[in-house]
Amino acid sequence: MIASLHDFCPASSLLSVLTTMRPEGMRGERRGREGHREAETRVPRCCRNLVLHPSDMLSRLVFVSASALKSSGPIGAGVVHASRCLHTSSQSLAPVPPLPEKGGKVRHGFIPEELFQLLYPKTGVTGPYMLGAGLLLYMLSKEIYVINHETFAAASIGAVIIYGVKKFGPSVAAFADKLNEEKVAKAQEVKDVAMSSLAQAIEDEKKEQWRVEGRAMLFDAKRNNVAMLLETNYRERVHMVTNEVKRRLDYQIALQDLNRRLEQEHMINWVEKSVISSITPQQEKESIAKCITDLKVLAKATQAKATA
Repeated sequence: MIASLHDFCPASSLLSVLTTMRPEGMRGERRGREGHREAETRVPRCCRNLVLHPSDMLSRLVFVSASALKSSGPIGAGVVHASRCLHTSSQSLAPVPPLPEKGGKVRHGFIPEELFQLLYPKTGVTGPYMLGAGLLLYMLSKEIYVINHETFAAASIGAVIIYGVKKFGPSVAAFADKLNEEKVAKAQEVKDVAMSSLAQAIEDEKKEQWRVEGRAMLFDAKRNNVAMLLETNYRERVHMVTNEVKRRLDYQIALQDLNRRLEQEHMINWVEKSVISSITPQQEKESIAKCITDLKVLAKATQAKATA
C-alpha cells in the first residue's frame, strides 16, 4: 500500500499532508484551517485527491488512520477500548438453530439470488446487471476507484481462484461430503444404540412401577388414616380453645357489668345524699309552698277548661 502511494506523490509532499491534516489541540481551529489551505496549495492534485477526499479507496487510507491513532495517545487507546466494548456481547441461553446443509442460490458464483428477486419488480431482468455496471462506471469516472497494479493483481488472483474452484471444486466437495456422511453415520449409530438402551430401560422401569402399584395403594391408605387422625386432633384442640376463650370473655363481660352497676349505685346514693344535705329547712318550706301554689293554679285552669 505504501509503495503505491509513493508512486502517486513524493514522500515529502505526503509527509507535509499528514502533518497538516491533524493540528495540535492547543493551537486552535483557525490554525488547523490555515494548515489545510497551505497543504492544498503545496501538494499536487493527485495527492490531494488521494488523502484529503473521504471518498478515496479504503486501502490508501489505512496507514493514515494508523498513524493518527499512534499520535493521538490516550485518544487512540480510548477508541480501541470502545471498539472492544462494542464487540463484546452477553451469552444467550436460547437454542441455536441448526446450520443449513447447503447454501442459498447464487448467480455467477457469488451474487445472491435474493438481490435479483428484490430488484426484479422495479428494474426487470437486467436491473441488477445495469446497477453493477453503472456503479462500476461511476466509481471509475469519478476516480473513486483508480485502476492500478493492485487491480490487475486482484484480477489475476480472482481468475486463478475461479479456475481452481471450477477445476477442483466438485472433487473437493465430494470428498468433504463423504467425510461428513461418515461422521453423521457414526453419530447416528451411537444415537441408535443409546436410544435402544434407553427404551429398554424405560420398559423395565414400567414393569417395576406396575409391580409396586399395590404397595403404593397401601401407603396411600395409611397416609389418609394419619391425615384423618391429625385433622381430628386439630379440631378437638380448636374446640377446646374456643370454649376457653368464650369462658374468659363471659367472665370479663360479667366483671364489667358488676363494676358498672356498683358505680351507678354509688353515684345515685352520693347524689341523693348531696342533694338532701344541701336543702335547708327554709328552702324546704318555700319549695312546699311553691308546690301548693302551682297545684292551685293548675286546679283552677283545669276547672275553667271543664266549665268552658
